[in-house]
Amino acid sequence: MLSLQTALSFFGVSLLLGITPGPDNVFVLVQSATYGKRAGMLVVLGLCGGLVVHTTAIALGLAAVFAASETAFVLLKFAGAAYLAYLAWQAFRAPGAGSSDAPAPALRPGQLWLRGVIMNLTNPKVVFFFLAFLPQFVDPRIGSVAWQLGQLGGIFILATLLSFGAISYFAASLGQSLRGSARAQQWMNRAAGIVFAGLALRLALAQR
Repeated sequence: MLSLQTALSFFGVSLLLGITPGPDNVFVLVQSATYGKRAGMLVVLGLCGGLVVHTTAIALGLAAVFAASETAFVLLKFAGAAYLAYLAWQAFRAPGAGSSDAPAPALRPGQLWLRGVIMNLTNPKVVFFFLAFLPQFVDPRIGSVAWQLGQLGGIFILATLLSFGAISYFAASLGQSLRGSARAQQWMNRAAGIVFAGLALRLALAQR
């Protein structure tokens, strides 16, 4: 069982990491500003769902096996880059509010949640981050390492939910004033497309 001091210090560091600019929170910011608060929170829940998988994998030792495979790393990063490129293409094609073009179909809650899951799981850097970060707070003398890693993963997910949720709330509030304007919506869609394309390129060029 983790000590209270370890849990609180890990939670504080995790909150700080959550608000530090990175691919996942930039993704949340763009989705929230473009589609609204509810959509942003669904994406956040999807990202947390991906973190559950990463936590389970590291606790069971599967993450270390994946990290040792160059082929798995390359395949996963290009799958993630391709998905982000697809989202960029969709954003560039999306009409603005009030556009004379046929409106893009609204994304269902499951689709938004899945966006978050895929974004998280197809980023191999998350695996390496968890492998490097979580074990620093583990003490084999106080009990099961796997159980401690599971607890740390749960704390990290809670911190992510809070920090990303705050980002989603403020980004959605800012975007709300712009979404009623067709021109502003078109610019937001283009900005989202540029961000997704940039994230795709960044992931495709990532090294181990």
